[in-house]
Amino acid sequence: MNKEIAMIRSFIPMAAAASVLALSPAAAQEAMVPEPKIMVTGEGEASVSPDMALISIAVVREAETAREAMDANNEAMNDVIAALREEGIESRDLQTSGLSIDPRYVYPNDNNGEESPRIVGYQVTNGLTVRIRDLDNAGAILDRVVSLGVNQGGQITFTNDDPSEALNEARKDAVQDAIAKAQTLAEAAGVSLGDILEISEQSNIGQPPRPLPQMMRMEAATASSVPVEAGENEYQVRVNVTFGLNQSAE
Repeated sequence: MNKEIAMIRSFIPMAAAASVLALSPAAAQEAMVPEPKIMVTGEGEASVSPDMALISIAVVREAETAREAMDANNEAMNDVIAALREEGIESRDLQTSGLSIDPRYVYPNDNNGEESPRIVGYQVTNGLTVRIRDLDNAGAILDRVVSLGVNQGGQITFTNDDPSEALNEARKDAVQDAIAKAQTLAEAAGVSLGDILEISEQSNIGQPPRPLPQMMRMEAATASSVPVEAGENEYQVRVNVTFGLNQSAE
């Protein structure tokens, strides 16, 4: 009798397993059917007036020796930095962007009788990146630093210290654009939108530099301040949104 009970008990799990195996192909086939969905890209943008300018300037000096060229450059750059601080530019908004000491050569040709390249002097270039937070004073600042010895440069970028508000507006517009696109596609296909399954963002917050031709190799300041127009910055956002789909349109 005990043997019969043991056989029955061992048979029950085997029968249950067999029933599971019998049902698993259909269940597996159902699981393999992909959930219907659609992915669209929405775009949004927002414009805002800049509140800060970034300028790149440089002092270039030449002399017969590297020491003389460096001393002349240091003197001119110190005057430029002192003037910027007098204009209210804080130390945190001044950053050296590059320093180079380059020999200048005379090369052999049919006219000079040189047998090999010969160093005839040195050029020292000291670059400076400046953040100007008072845009109304930007032209006057540029004019002043040129007067004090800046003789190379040429890029000015208008940006925003905190673009988060503009970016948030652009994000909202991008999501609404994605929803509108998805609804149009779903209606055309005879289905309806389900839940949002996934959202990802692509932001483009960099601003292209705007050239300032007046700053290129200027030997002296002009009679009036450099004209500066800030315009507006555009912040663009793209979002990828994936929606589920309901097979029967509502």
